[in-house]
Amino acid sequence: MCHRLRNATFISASLHHHHNSTSLLRSPNKTRVWYCTKSCGAAAAAEMGRFECSTRSDDVIVGDSELLKEKKSAIRNVGPEKFQVIADFDATLTRYWINGQRGHSSHGLLKQENVEYDLKRERLYEYYHPLEYSPTIPIEQKAKLMEEWWEKSHGLLIEGGLTYNSIRKSVADATIAFREGVVELFEFLEEKNVPVLIFSAGIADVIEEVMRQKLHRSFRNVKIVSNRMVFDDAGRLVSFKGKTIHTLNKNEHALDMAAPVHDQLGGIDKSMDDNAALKNRTNVLLLGDHIGDLGMSDGLNFTNRIAVGFLNDNIEKSLEKYQQAFDIVYLNDAPMWGAVELVSQLFASGDGDL
Repeated sequence: MCHRLRNATFISASLHHHHNSTSLLRSPNKTRVWYCTKSCGAAAAAEMGRFECSTRSDDVIVGDSELLKEKKSAIRNVGPEKFQVIADFDATLTRYWINGQRGHSSHGLLKQENVEYDLKRERLYEYYHPLEYSPTIPIEQKAKLMEEWWEKSHGLLIEGGLTYNSIRKSVADATIAFREGVVELFEFLEEKNVPVLIFSAGIADVIEEVMRQKLHRSFRNVKIVSNRMVFDDAGRLVSFKGKTIHTLNKNEHALDMAAPVHDQLGGIDKSMDDNAALKNRTNVLLLGDHIGDLGMSDGLNFTNRIAVGFLNDNIEKSLEKYQQAFDIVYLNDAPMWGAVELVSQLFASGDGDL
């Protein structure tokens, strides 16, 4: 798509003052308006600084605009060779709401031939999911609860005899979709030789199948760090590889589990960077929908990090914490166009808008 940006100013909310969350969501000043135009190449549009974001003006919050400007300048000064993107998958790259329904996660979409085990996993979800997003449970206690949930769920998938054919059918039947702008973001970063690490507490095999069915293409710059399944010769799940990755322990210490998505999707022979080389890319754009996602960069001694948070639900209770944790917060299941504009500002040919 070709996109034209107008009135590109952020809503800025001071971290030093307490505001009612409603006033933050409905600020009458410093509006941001985007317009959609006809299709053209993503990389070419980015170079011209004309990416569009259909994000509403009251869905974007920047806590400290001066600090963000400093980070952008520092990252741009050393170029894309030192830059990488670390992104969560569920409810970050994918949409939270789809046609009025809660979109499936890469864990939640799985359906087994044995309905009994689907019901057992659903009961686990009903118990643990509210705990995952509770603003009152301490992070250490929450991490233990998440590990408990994930390992119980994985055990049920094995015990229930999940097959890869079930994964294909589950994805085909699922309510899951990528945010608008994700493909354009990946294309622009691929053009600039910038690697993307998808860190997910879900399942790598499912994510690859979602990309196969929903995007119908692969990217040489994308790798996945997630729970990976082991199947027997009959295509039946028998185990999971390595340490369990859940929402609160995703970080670059898990790089040994990173695999290029195109190895499974086919079409590209060589990935952009080996895992060791990623350690030298010390400027980071981090995308997540959970404060725990900030830990994805823990294993990287980064110089500059711009953290972008998607606050999709429970906004009034969680807004203040997200505002303090992330440099930019997108509300109400916003599309990915803001991140596309951000990277186009960092690495466009001209002076750009910093």
